Amino acid sequence: MIITRCGSLAAAAATLAEQVVATLQKGVASLGMASLVVPGGRTPLPLFEALKDADLDWSRIAVTLTDERWVPENDPSSNAALVRDGLLKARASAARFLPLYDGSADAVAAAPDVWRSLQELPRPFDAVVLGMGEDGHFASLFPGNGALSAALDPYAAPACVVMQAPDAPRERISLNLAALRQTRRLFLLVAGAAKQQVLLASARGEPDGHPVAALLALRHPVPEVYWAP
Repeated sequence: MIITRCGSLAAAAATLAEQVVATLQKGVASLGMASLVVPGGRTPLPLFEALKDADLDWSRIAVTLTDERWVPENDPSSNAALVRDGLLKARASAARFLPLYDGSADAVAAAPDVWRSLQELPRPFDAVVLGMGEDGHFASLFPGNGALSAALDPYAAPACVVMQAPDAPRERISLNLAALRQTRRLFLLVAGAAKQQVLLASARGEPDGHPVAALLALRHPVPEVYWAP
């Protein structure tokens, strides 16, 4: 992995935004379109702020999520609502957004159709941005799930998988690691001393069972970590 240490989350977000913009510009220049995959949660909000007015032809950029709570957008925990409110503003409002929640009652039954809907995006993705929890999860690939090993297999068929979170709303849909790694650049935005310790322990291969260890073990693409205290 490659680590860029910054003095604050705002600085990390601004530095990461520069790299994301350059990557998307390259994708648009070479193929006429580009794709961006982003996380939910609070950590990426400064990144969304830095990106939303970036000098890009956003009409040629498609955006989707790394994962989603299986709730409609009018639910306060919806990642799609977070992206619409935080990122898809100003210039970025011209981007095409593909949410993961499709309104179905059964996430497990819906997952194959959700994955098929993402085939409309240019692939490999141009940029995938991930966050990480203090338990070492990324996207919605949480420790303790029975299907976690399969979801972390980098050589599995790329897909959307359904996982159970430790907190409500528990049911989540997530891209598996095989799907997330199908990108030209793979970024991880991490803030806080506790998360840094998890990150470094996982990078050293310590037997802690953190899901992020599987991400950091990737050699193609090499994960690019942006960390702030």
